[in-house]
Amino acid sequence: MNTNVKITSVANTSVKTSNIGFLLLGDYSMIALASAVEPLRMANQLSGKELYSWHLLSADGNSVQASDGMRVEVDAPMSDAPKLDTLIVAGGINITNNYGRTELNWLRAQANKDVMLGSICTGAYTLADAGLLDGYDCSAHWEYIAPLQEAFPKVNCNRRLFTHDRNRLTCSGGGAPMDMMLYVITMQHGRALSGAISDMFVCDRVRSQGDQQRVPLRHLLSTAQPKLVEIVELMEANIEEPIELDELASFVSVSRRQLERLFHRYLDCTPSRYYLKLRLDRARQLLKQTTLSIIEVSSACGFVSTPHFSRCYRKHIGFSPREDRTGMWSDDSLNVTNPGANLAEQEFMVNQVMQNVLSAARTEPSFASVSIN
Repeated sequence: MNTNVKITSVANTSVKTSNIGFLLLGDYSMIALASAVEPLRMANQLSGKELYSWHLLSADGNSVQASDGMRVEVDAPMSDAPKLDTLIVAGGINITNNYGRTELNWLRAQANKDVMLGSICTGAYTLADAGLLDGYDCSAHWEYIAPLQEAFPKVNCNRRLFTHDRNRLTCSGGGAPMDMMLYVITMQHGRALSGAISDMFVCDRVRSQGDQQRVPLRHLLSTAQPKLVEIVELMEANIEEPIELDELASFVSVSRRQLERLFHRYLDCTPSRYYLKLRLDRARQLLKQTTLSIIEVSSACGFVSTPHFSRCYRKHIGFSPREDRTGMWSDDSLNVTNPGANLAEQEFMVNQVMQNVLSAARTEPSFASVSIN
C-alpha cells in the first residue's frame, strides 16, 4: 500500500509567513495553548511551507508555569517581540492575579499597531481590563463569563466556543482553540488544508462560531434551585422518549404552574422550548458525529415524524438537517478578512527556530502522507 501521497501545496511562493505571538500569563491552560499551536505546526507540515511562525512571550522573558505545574521556556520578553500579525493572550486559573499594568499597557500598544488581538481560555479578561474588548462580541471559558460581564459591562459576552469580531479573536478553553485556529487557517488558506489538519488530529468534526459551550446548569443556578436542576437532568436523560410536563412536575413534587415559573424566571423560556432545544442539540451532535440517517436521528431525539423534525430543526438551528450535515449553507464568516494582516506590508521573517521546526516536520514519518488535493 502506497502511503506516500504527494501533497499539492495550498500556498504559492508569494505567501508570507503569518507571525502569531502567544503572551503566556501565569497559570495559563496548557491544553488550550497546545490546541492553538498544534494546528499551526500541522499547517506548515502539510503545506511544506512556513505559513505560520509562532512566538511564546512572557512579561519578563522568564519561563512561565502553567496551571498543571509544567514550566515552559519562552522565546522572548514581550518588549522584544517581533512584528506580529496576531497576538493571543493565553490565560488560565487565577487570571486576575497573573497580570498587571505592564501587560495592559503593552497590549494597548499592540492594538495601536493594528495587530489582531485574541485570547484563549480566560485571556479575554485581560484584554477586557485593558479596554480592548469594549463594544466587541467575546468568548471566554464558561466559568469566567459571569465575572467578566459583571466587571466589564461594555463587553458583549457570549457562550460560543470562539468569536471573530472585526480585529478581535476570542476563544473559550480546552480543545476549542483548535477549532478557532482551523477557522483562521480556512480563511487564509482554504478548506482543503484545514480539513487535512483535522484528519491528522483525528478530529471528527470542526466546530464553528455557531457552536456553543456546554455550560453546566449547576453553574448557572448554583445550588439555589435543586428542583430545576433535577427537572433538566430528567429531560437530558429522556431525549428519545420525552416525558410530558405534568409527569416531570410530579416526579419532583411541584405543580405544572410552579414548573413553568421556574423556567421563566431562571432560564427565560418555557419548559417545552427548553426541552425542544435539548433534543435539537442532541440531534445536531448525532448528525455531525455519527452516520445515522436523518430518519434515525429524528427517532432517536423523540420526533414523531421526519418532516416535523426538519421543520423544527430549520426554525431553531437556521438550516435543514441535511444542509447542516453536508455543509451546503453559506458560511458568511469565511468572507471576513483579517484587518490586522496586510500581506503587502508584512515582512517575511526567517526565524531559525521556525526553520528547524519546519525541517523536523518534513522528516516526520507522516509528512506527505495526507493528500489535500
